[in-house]
Amino acid sequence: MKPKIYIDGQEGTTGLQIHDRLGERDDIELLLIDPALRKDIAERKKLLNSADIVILCLPDDAAREAVAMIENDSVRVIDASTAYRTAPGWVYGYPEMSKSQREKIKTAKRLANPGCHAVGFISLVYPLVSLGILPKNYPLTCFSLTGYSGGGKKMIAQYEQEKTPDLLAPRLYGLTLRHKHFAEMTEVTGLTRAPVFCPVVDDYYKGMATTVMLHDDMLCGKQTSRTIRDELAGYYAGQRFVKVAPELGSGYLNSNWGAGTNDLMITVSGTDGETLLTARFDNLGKGASGAAVQNLNIMLGLPEETGLI
Repeated sequence: MKPKIYIDGQEGTTGLQIHDRLGERDDIELLLIDPALRKDIAERKKLLNSADIVILCLPDDAAREAVAMIENDSVRVIDASTAYRTAPGWVYGYPEMSKSQREKIKTAKRLANPGCHAVGFISLVYPLVSLGILPKNYPLTCFSLTGYSGGGKKMIAQYEQEKTPDLLAPRLYGLTLRHKHFAEMTEVTGLTRAPVFCPVVDDYYKGMATTVMLHDDMLCGKQTSRTIRDELAGYYAGQRFVKVAPELGSGYLNSNWGAGTNDLMITVSGTDGETLLTARFDNLGKGASGAAVQNLNIMLGLPEETGLI
């Protein structure tokens, strides 16, 4: 019997992308709601309790309400909102963190899909903390450049249909330094000192470049850009979707690298005493819907790349 999957909130940007990735597959049964009933509580509740795995693509409060409607104990949940990313009892959905994380995802009843900026940050910072290279109290700074699709339908319409001159240049946001991904960036990596994080949105559809800057003499051991690159390459060796560039960065790094895929590329750059770490990926791929499908595959015991590029 094919596993039944229900996407609650498939009308949004992430939900549509997940639906597109799952709609052509013949190894699952995709439960669909009548468009006229998509806000009908009774119909949604029926589908939420009929699926083997539910994928929630909803705002935080709506995601909490949906979880509360699930009474069938066998239903497993992947939530793409911010609501549960640091919640007790929920597994964080970045399988490349460690072997144990992938095993946790495989058996998870409740899984929180990572935030896009957080994926970039965690892919760079978690391994270095885990390897004992980056002190947990290091004063980290991070900026993360993203395409406008990460802002959802409203922002997409602004850039594509209602563009004003201020949208032609990069725009910094999250200026309170408490962006909604901030909590998971700090907690998942085990940092004891919160990073200073500033996201930037620019006039292109999708793609993300998340960058962390380091002073080598504040790290543990005698580190250089080359040793850090080699350590990260070893950490991610054998991973299907996360790769480390073989050479130190030079020239330009385009922030729309990997658009349309579930790939993430880490590039280490630097000079004497200073290192620049950059993770590039599709904010709608490894940063959202692609990650959800990868996690779904792991939970179903399927090859992780099933239905993904």
